[in-house]
Amino acid sequence: MYVRIHETPQGRIVAACDRELLGSVLDDGKSYLDLRAYRSFYEGQLADENGLKSALSAFKSANLVGNKAVGIALALKLAEKSSIIYINKTPHIQLYNI
Repeated sequence: MYVRIHETPQGRIVAACDRELLGSVLDDGKSYLDLRAYRSFYEGQLADENGLKSALSAFKSANLVGNKAVGIALALKLAEKSSIIYINKTPHIQLYNI
């Protein structure tokens, strides 16, 4: 999966996207996510599970797309299944540390 860390004055934003989804457009008529137009937001370093876990150890917000990326957040208990948005059966979640 791709993991990109954005350091901002407001805090760290972690963006992660399963590799096979980058460059695609998810649209089910209700929700829309253009991973082609926002490629640069998500495309960072290729990372394994431990790489994403490390990135999620300290963040202000996180945007995760795909079974692998979202599954890691669930495994770390950073989110609950009820918080997941599905677009064409692809999970997407936004997390915030306030």
